[in-house]
Amino acid sequence: MNLTIENILLVGSLLLLISIFAGKTSYKFGVPTLLLFLAIGMLAGSDGIGGIRFDDPQFAQFIGIISLNFILFSGGLDTNWNTVKPILREGIALSTLGVLLTAVSLGIFVYFITDFTIYESLLLGSIVSSTDAAAVFSILRSKSLALKTNLRPTLELESGSNDPMAYVLTIAFLTLVINQDQSFFSIIPLFLQQMILGAIGGIAFGIASKFIINNIKLDFEGLYPVLVIALMFTTFSATDFVGGNGFLAIYICAVYLGNQDLIHKKTILKMFDGLAWLMQIVLFLTLGLLVFPSQIIPYMGIGLLISIFLILVARPIGVFISLLFFKMKLKRRFYISWVGLRGAVPIVFATYPLLAGIDKANMIFNIVFFISVTSILIQGTTLSVFAKWLGVGLPETQKKLTPTDLLLAENPKAEMKELLITSDCFAVDKKIVDLGFPTNAIIAMINRDDSYIIPNGLTKIKEQDTLIVLADRPEVFEEVYKTLRTHKA
Repeated sequence: MNLTIENILLVGSLLLLISIFAGKTSYKFGVPTLLLFLAIGMLAGSDGIGGIRFDDPQFAQFIGIISLNFILFSGGLDTNWNTVKPILREGIALSTLGVLLTAVSLGIFVYFITDFTIYESLLLGSIVSSTDAAAVFSILRSKSLALKTNLRPTLELESGSNDPMAYVLTIAFLTLVINQDQSFFSIIPLFLQQMILGAIGGIAFGIASKFIINNIKLDFEGLYPVLVIALMFTTFSATDFVGGNGFLAIYICAVYLGNQDLIHKKTILKMFDGLAWLMQIVLFLTLGLLVFPSQIIPYMGIGLLISIFLILVARPIGVFISLLFFKMKLKRRFYISWVGLRGAVPIVFATYPLLAGIDKANMIFNIVFFISVTSILIQGTTLSVFAKWLGVGLPETQKKLTPTDLLLAENPKAEMKELLITSDCFAVDKKIVDLGFPTNAIIAMINRDDSYIIPNGLTKIKEQDTLIVLADRPEVFEEVYKTLRTHKA
């Protein structure tokens, strides 16, 4: 195909539309959305019906890094510190020691079943050692999978924070493959530098970003998400420039910002949620275009062996040893082991050996691609089944959220009360604007005849309405009671 600007826009928009429509129906057939995106990219590529020849790993890596910025940042913004705090140590153990153990155990296995050197084997193990944030966030949230206790925040924290560790290991072992004379212990300073500077950068830029967002006065609300995008890229690039881990920095920065009071926070969150989905689609389409399916076929046998070992042995080793000193039921450890989804991130990391030009680069890339596909296909389609089988999923009746639950989830720091309007209330048949409501309290929703409405200043209060009121502190409700002359529901 002759790729002009017009053709690129046409093909790109068509691929996006096809991906969105395919994703809408994919779960009816039990197929993960991300796998559909990948398949569409492969069908559009040089070996598929689209015939688009795309063989530029450097550009694919660039798109991958940009996409991961948005995906990790969006995941961080959605992370509720109150739910993460109780399982913070477990999450850190999984995202550091767990990743290292997975990489080493898989690397040793690869060394014994292939003609790879030990460093090449450990490089392959490192590339696929982390769970994929895009895959975990997408599959858990799109399935609305409700899990007992703190399982879900543990899985999401691990997947959002373990990419930096896998990235450092990938770069470290790639360096050892290129420079065979270098000592294994020479990578330890690099590891410490990346993680420490990454953490410091994330905290520092998070604090600075909050100050900038809340103190700069922009004329248009729509500019605030643009400002946050600029701050996100600044955090990543500046941290990377000084030798820190940019991925770790943006995730920590996003978690900090997501748990602070920000101007136009709801607008920012909605924008990043949409952008994260866009970047997931673009990333998987790009990686689907980059791969040549005909080149994967010779490696399917060895790829399947490695994939099975990763799922059934290496991942459980990483999980069980890293959680050895934490109190957790055996069934939950098994479930965490099963949710070791590999997705786009390993494929992006597999472009680094391609660009470095090492001997086994193409073989590594094709094996990694096959591992990611099998992981999404096998593990991604069975999360609900395993949750029920292991008894870690909540029953259907327990996982349905009311609008009030959703409202509290969006405003975790707010105080909330439900107030019933009786016939003797002053507020009956009054417009909200005429009530003289306290400035630090709002009527967020009204439950009227078993349906929820979002009011405005002109909305009239009716008898038997239940008002869902949010306030910034408990004492404010005394003023609210006086204003409404009512009682708690």
